[in-house]
Amino acid sequence: MQDRIAFLIERVQVQNPLANIRKIRAAYESAEAAHEGQKRRNGEPYIIHPVAVAEIIVEMGLDTDSICAGLLHDCIEDTQFGYKEIENKFGTSVAELVDGVTRLGMLQYSKEQEQMEDLRKMFMAMAKDIRVILIKLADRLHNARTFQFLPEKKQRDKALETMEIYAPIAHRLGMQRIKWELEDLSLKCLDPIGYNEIVNGLKEQSEQQEQFLEGIKDRISGKLAEANIEHTISARVKHIYSIYRKMYAQHKTINEIYDICAVRVIVDTVADCYNVLGYVHDLYKPIPGRFKDYISTPKPNGYQSLHTTVIGRAGIPFEIQIRTAEMHKMAEYGVAAHWKYKQGLDKVDNEQAFAWIRQLLEAQQDTEAEDFIKAIKVDLFADEVFVFTPRGDVVNLPAGATPIDLAYAIHSAVGNRMTGAKVNGRITPIDSTLKNGDIVEILTSKEARGPSRDWVKIVKTTEARNKIKQWFKKERREENIIQGREELDRELRANLLYNGFYENEEVQKNCLNKFSFAHLDEMYASIGYGGITVTKVINKVKDDVNRIRRASERTERALQPQQYHRPASRGNSGVIVAGLDNCLIKFARCCTPIPGDDIVGFVTRGYGVSIHRKDCVNYINGQHDSEDRWLDAWWDEEIADSKPRFITGLQISTRSRIGVLSDVAAVLAASKVNVHELSARDLNDGFGVINAMVDVAGVAQLDNIINRIKGIKGILDVTRTVDAH
Repeated sequence: MQDRIAFLIERVQVQNPLANIRKIRAAYESAEAAHEGQKRRNGEPYIIHPVAVAEIIVEMGLDTDSICAGLLHDCIEDTQFGYKEIENKFGTSVAELVDGVTRLGMLQYSKEQEQMEDLRKMFMAMAKDIRVILIKLADRLHNARTFQFLPEKKQRDKALETMEIYAPIAHRLGMQRIKWELEDLSLKCLDPIGYNEIVNGLKEQSEQQEQFLEGIKDRISGKLAEANIEHTISARVKHIYSIYRKMYAQHKTINEIYDICAVRVIVDTVADCYNVLGYVHDLYKPIPGRFKDYISTPKPNGYQSLHTTVIGRAGIPFEIQIRTAEMHKMAEYGVAAHWKYKQGLDKVDNEQAFAWIRQLLEAQQDTEAEDFIKAIKVDLFADEVFVFTPRGDVVNLPAGATPIDLAYAIHSAVGNRMTGAKVNGRITPIDSTLKNGDIVEILTSKEARGPSRDWVKIVKTTEARNKIKQWFKKERREENIIQGREELDRELRANLLYNGFYENEEVQKNCLNKFSFAHLDEMYASIGYGGITVTKVINKVKDDVNRIRRASERTERALQPQQYHRPASRGNSGVIVAGLDNCLIKFARCCTPIPGDDIVGFVTRGYGVSIHRKDCVNYINGQHDSEDRWLDAWWDEEIADSKPRFITGLQISTRSRIGVLSDVAAVLAASKVNVHELSARDLNDGFGVINAMVDVAGVAQLDNIINRIKGIKGILDVTRTVDAH
């Protein structure tokens, strides 16, 4: 490890000559002593991880305290070296950074309500000191590099979390290099087949691509040399996840994707950027609609560059990015470039860089957890459009935004008084989709009656949706109560729950307590203005009504004469077997029965009773040969109420398609089921099979999962596995 810390110190001296080397070395020695004897999953000494994180932080160009915090970031959670010890030895700044990273490490990517609170804490920590999330990104990046040493399920969980939370945050912070690596490493876990197909395809094309890119570089460089424009030029193949998304969106193979090459030209001045663009368009034919000027209208994360896609002599399209050296530093390192090249954020930079964090924090007010999580993913990683107001102000919105979104982005009063919109001088429907460069004028009237309820479903931004809901919440309470009750009653009748809800005070009370309402009118009003979805209320009512019905049925059965003269076994397995008491119960792996299946028990020799489904091949073929060993069995509803989990298998027939395995994994993750096994294999003629073993509570949940999987593009059939042994 002495070689590793020596290498780290050497890197620090190159990247940041003003760094306090003595303090960094002391932080390493403290971390090494604190983690003594601890090992990582791959068997390496644990100290290798903090040092690797510190190396990434050094590459970001962060300050001494950040490097020390990177070395010590796991001490509070995993060792006896606590906050006070760190504060006394290295100062309050380092201690607070370590504490902030520790708190982020405790976040659980789990239930939506908990996840919303965890994300809120994360954004609050970012708003307080952005270095906390930069250190956390370094920590996650090194962990992602060693995903292969985790159990398979944990690999997928961590990869999905990285793809949906950490990569988008790196994107919004402008840290493209880290974002790309996080995406590629996550994809490798989520869809290894698709990942390897792209890697192998790129290897096959590598020699041809290298010659192609060298020719482009030489031609452009020669032209710019003639014009006496100082420049550096580089070429690369786009990163794997970027190609993967393009293949998935366009339903093409790697050999059918042509614009996977990019050339980057770095010059001294902004004027040179536009001059180079002109020379490039002289040399190559530009593709209409594929030019983007992020210099005059930077992205919210500070990214600036000119992008143009052109076609070479061979008819192959490729992208050219043109920027200054300063812009390139910002593109590579994002917000970290402020430390790397400016020694920290000043007040003005801070205001501009983190306005979006404040907007996200404001957006979670009066928002349901599910909506907030969706909004986070949209706001963090949405494609963007840039539109202009009649005064020439630039407003950036997510792709798909409407004039209504723009109105509320300007001010809530503008949105509430909106009566129409003009786009490029023409009256346009307010639900039309805005495009880059549109000049949008919002038409308002003091006599306007306020927003329409339909606008909530039309708008793209969380900000607009929340402001519309707030208007209805304040201005139309009586109307909301009437509308909410009508909507709830309609759904209660459709689900045969009307009497169960209104005739049972316990059901009503549980429902109000669940959603923190004092009385029914509050709940009606919330449904009316969109504060809570009627589906959530129906699901809660359904659970309570069914629970009460089951309890009533158990009471009735207890009062009836027993059907069997011999006792029945009842344990914690969830199954009752007629005629046996306290016997060992196990579930047959050949058919993996779950609550809701018709079941039967088979008396094994020395291993208790094996429970099979009645459609199991072993039962169908063997019930007559061993008739005396087959016993009636049924599910114990008392145990079912405690919601145990049962393992069952699925066999998914599919067309061979890039991304189908990750789509199935995403559905299973969204269904919040534990996945024990998930494997795929290709068959002949473009078909494949995916096998999964999952935990479910019963047939109802499994049917829901099957229906969701069947909705995935390319899925042909989904069946329960029933094998004969």
